[in-house]
Amino acid sequence: MFKNHIKIAWRNLIKNKSLFFLNCGGLAIGMASCILIALYVWDELSYDRFYDNADRIARVVLRGNVNGEELKEAMVAAPVAKTFKADFPQVENATRLSTLYNPEIRYNNTTFKNLKAAYVDPNFFDMFSLKVIEGDAEAPLKNPNSIVLTSSEAQKYFGNENPIGKRIKLQGIEEDLEVTAIIQDIPHNSHIQFNVFVPMQHNNRSTSNSWVSSGFATYLLMKPSSSLTDIEKQIPNILKKYMGEQVQKAIGISYEKFQETNNIGLFLQPLTDIHLHSDFAPNTELSPAGDIKYVYIFSAIAIFMLLIACINFMNLATATATKRSREVGIRKVLGSAKKQLVGQFLTESFITTVFSAILAIALIAIFLPSFNTLAGKELDLLKFFSLQNILLLLSFVILVSLFSGGYPAFVLSSFKPLMAIKTKFSGSGKQNILRSGMVVFQFVISAGLILATIVVYKQMQFIQHKKLGYEKDQVVILRDAYKMGSTKIKSYKEELLKNPNIASVSQSAFVPAGETDNHTRGIFKNDEYLRKFFFYDVDENYIPTLGLELIKGRNFSTELKNESNKAIINEEAAKILELGEDPIGKTFKRAADPENEQFTVIGVIKNFHFKSLHHEIDPLVLAYNPYGGLILKTDNANITGILDFAKTKWGEFSPDEPFTYSFLDESFSQTYSKEQKMGVVLSIFTLLTIFVACLGLFGLITFATEQRFKEIGIRKVLGANVREIVSMLAKDFIKLILIAFLIAFPVGYYFMQKWLQDFAYRIDLSIWQFVTAACITLAIALITISFKSIKAALRNPVISLKTE
Repeated sequence: MFKNHIKIAWRNLIKNKSLFFLNCGGLAIGMASCILIALYVWDELSYDRFYDNADRIARVVLRGNVNGEELKEAMVAAPVAKTFKADFPQVENATRLSTLYNPEIRYNNTTFKNLKAAYVDPNFFDMFSLKVIEGDAEAPLKNPNSIVLTSSEAQKYFGNENPIGKRIKLQGIEEDLEVTAIIQDIPHNSHIQFNVFVPMQHNNRSTSNSWVSSGFATYLLMKPSSSLTDIEKQIPNILKKYMGEQVQKAIGISYEKFQETNNIGLFLQPLTDIHLHSDFAPNTELSPAGDIKYVYIFSAIAIFMLLIACINFMNLATATATKRSREVGIRKVLGSAKKQLVGQFLTESFITTVFSAILAIALIAIFLPSFNTLAGKELDLLKFFSLQNILLLLSFVILVSLFSGGYPAFVLSSFKPLMAIKTKFSGSGKQNILRSGMVVFQFVISAGLILATIVVYKQMQFIQHKKLGYEKDQVVILRDAYKMGSTKIKSYKEELLKNPNIASVSQSAFVPAGETDNHTRGIFKNDEYLRKFFFYDVDENYIPTLGLELIKGRNFSTELKNESNKAIINEEAAKILELGEDPIGKTFKRAADPENEQFTVIGVIKNFHFKSLHHEIDPLVLAYNPYGGLILKTDNANITGILDFAKTKWGEFSPDEPFTYSFLDESFSQTYSKEQKMGVVLSIFTLLTIFVACLGLFGLITFATEQRFKEIGIRKVLGANVREIVSMLAKDFIKLILIAFLIAFPVGYYFMQKWLQDFAYRIDLSIWQFVTAACITLAIALITISFKSIKAALRNPVISLKTE
């Protein structure tokens, strides 16, 4: 019986090639989109889950609010790890990690750069189960002068030589370090992305007993059945015990009094939550975090795409029901049972779905590299073809075939034999309601995605064109210039300024976009602790180079002495310090060792966005302490010539260092790369969704013209023109689309408002965005409807009237 079903099904599908390929195309796009997004979602959810005991590892984080300043840091103080292990019986082990800034390794007179290195405690590899390929697998960092490398990093240094026992020089550490172990490359789905590990003893701050400074990613391995909530309830007592005296000394008030008006504490974050559920300051994270919202968004798109594709299958199948009615009637007259007919139509659905799945896999194979580039992923289709995933794919195909083919199968098999033979079939009221519901659902999703795409585009345009308070165009950053040394970098600056196309040059490690130093210090007002301010160490050329607006006072000057205790503050800092209309000459104190350091305000600059537009403008202090790389402001469009000149002069002062540069405007754009990529992905899937939805609408207008075939002929005989017939066929669908708008736009408004809340500076949702989305949706729907309805209206009425 099954063999016969397959044979007949294949004949029917081949007989209706256009319908078959239309169904296959729609289902393939829906299945490919669903599988592709499923791969992305699976990868996002897999972060850090491959570690042994991942479910028992937690990271200690800091959250709090001090005088209106919200604190969210993924780094904590040095003594937290040992204290938690000693004071909490639920903690089995504790380890720390801190990052080395811009490290270099030297081996055989060759310097290697751009490595990612970290200080770690000796027990780090006990907690994080990274496979040791060569060397000491038990305690690779027990020796203070040891070093652990990943396999790809070792290959760069030693080639095919045995790396174990080799000695290398790491910048900043006097002793040579011995390679004691080679570990596997850390998988991409880990928030810990380093390729060089050095014992924590080399970090001078690692033995500090300060609880009021941070800088250490701290992880705890909990004993089985331990509760993170139970431990968090006890943390306030630990903080009072160890932090109380230090708070009293640092800010001059007792810990109890401090906590009365402020709120600060340590919390535990499960390891598997770090990638998708972190909202901490980016400079305290070890790697860029993901966002659970995008997982939800793309998961919803995947489900909707598949549902729309399945709905289209139903619509196209039922739209051609009258063409199959005689077949069904004859089969029933000859004794076919309903279950046999259902089996026949489900077999056709299964064959179509199998072909669609094969086409979907082909589409994924073609577009996966582009998707990886866009999403910043390393998804591999070949890894998908495990036995478990193949069985899962087969189950997916069966489920899709049942879902998409079940309704048409039961509809077609329920025809009355006599009516079916006479071709008098017409859908019941319930079936018409269901089809109408399908149209509404499809266009709710389509209109909603069009609205989302418009809003994302408008927000990105707003960010790109917002006045930032500094000039980002034609600004070049030479971050590695500091490696020349103080004498050479000064001479190099002088040579650069001889080029008439270079307007100014500033030395500072602080730039308002891209990679930058970030220093914060506690600020006192009237000898009472106020809050933390950002501090930028700059020179006298920083303000003109970045085009900052000095609204009061003066700039730094090399002609004046004692500029080191002077400060230029932004408007927000002046507001928080309550310095009044004339802040010039007034003072404030910065927490510093061994005693508080006093600054005198010499200038006020207009607020500028030195952080992402996701955040409000924070209080900022510019202090005179030039260090770091160089910032060049050019006044000529010939950037290539300027860079060639800078590179030539670079070779004269630092021939051993490669000349590297970046543009400030590009760094600014990269700050919002996640949102920009989301906008591109959303646009692509919106287009696909609209295309598949139009296939469904095409199916329904086909069904409508088939059902009203004779009516159209009679109306034409009675004098109806093409416009009137097209309007008659279109008006019912337009009503359904307008109903879809009533659902899509309130829902879309809610979710886009939620998305925009991630930006401190954002657009306002306006009526025109909804009108634009509605017009685009209606235009696409009308084009689809017109294609089939005009064809029906132009048909010779004699043909429709003589078929009885």
